[in-house]
Amino acid sequence: MSDINARIDKIVNDSDVVLFMKGTPLFPQCGFSSRAVAILDHCGVAFESVDVLQDMEVRQGIKSYSDWPTIPQLYVKGEFVGGSDIMMEMFEAGELQQLMADQNVAPAN
Repeated sequence: MSDINARIDKIVNDSDVVLFMKGTPLFPQCGFSSRAVAILDHCGVAFESVDVLQDMEVRQGIKSYSDWPTIPQLYVKGEFVGGSDIMMEMFEAGELQQLMADQNVAPAN
């Protein structure tokens, strides 16, 4: 495993919910990242975020790690869920909220 894959693996597995995004939850730098943050806020769960704009290695590495070409990317309990479109579809169907409940994800403070 390369150094970047090991770093990403640690990030993904150290928190219940991790969102790799452009920007931060307070200042998203693209509409898709903004939508992903809003969805997680509506789910009421605690999550960690990683600003891929601050680290080009992570920005490129996460795409090969997940075999998913776009950012944002959501991970729940170490498993890749998808990008903002998948998050929105799952949220609208109630599946994302159910996933969070099934995985015993901590609520936001």
